Amino acid sequence: MKLPLIDYRQFRLSRLNTPQFRHLKLLLFWPIFSLVFCYLENYRPTVYYAPMRCALDHWIPFCKWFVIPYAFWFLFVGGMLLYTLFYNIPAFRRMMWFIILTYSFALVTYLLFPNCQHLRPTLLGGDLLTRFTAKLYAADTNTNVCPSIHVIGSFAVYFAARDIRRFRAKGWRLGFLTMAVLISLSTVFLKQHSVLDVLAGLAVCAAAYPLIYRVPAGAASLIPAGSLGRKRSPEL
Repeated sequence: MKLPLIDYRQFRLSRLNTPQFRHLKLLLFWPIFSLVFCYLENYRPTVYYAPMRCALDHWIPFCKWFVIPYAFWFLFVGGMLLYTLFYNIPAFRRMMWFIILTYSFALVTYLLFPNCQHLRPTLLGGDLLTRFTAKLYAADTNTNVCPSIHVIGSFAVYFAARDIRRFRAKGWRLGFLTMAVLISLSTVFLKQHSVLDVLAGLAVCAAAYPLIYRVPAGAASLIPAGSLGRKRSPEL
């Protein structure tokens, strides 16, 4: 059984700035992001929201089955963050910096260009998937949709997987890419996003990738924490 690289039981706040634990400061982004997003969603003064829509949206049918990959997104992103946090600190750092850069760009976009979508259908039926979708609609507003955070987060996981030696095999990469694509498709089949939101999310990922992953894909696991981008050494 593979052991974690760091024994987090030894963590104390007084040791946050030490080389062993300073990567944990990157996790502070999550409460900051959550607070800003919550403000934009629930407490922002009334503004005009530009509706996101294109002709292709009307050709894509609603499919309740896509609520499964859509909901799996939370485990997909959280699982990779936890894996890298315990087993590959360089990959964790780069995944977090990718998320910080792209999610911050998304927040600025929502702030300067308020947008929404009006694509949700009237849900009929009382089966489990329909009820789950209804709860999802109730919990998540139809505002702040472009670029899609779901798309960005999904490809953040895929890029992190490419950055890890263990997942360099073709099967692993194909699996992560398939899931990222499936989650992205779920956003439009579930009518949570317009195709425009997905394309914008992909564009943000394409722009951020070379800024964060300058070292060739799969090499982060060969670089020791604290020397990313400077010197390579065998994986521990």
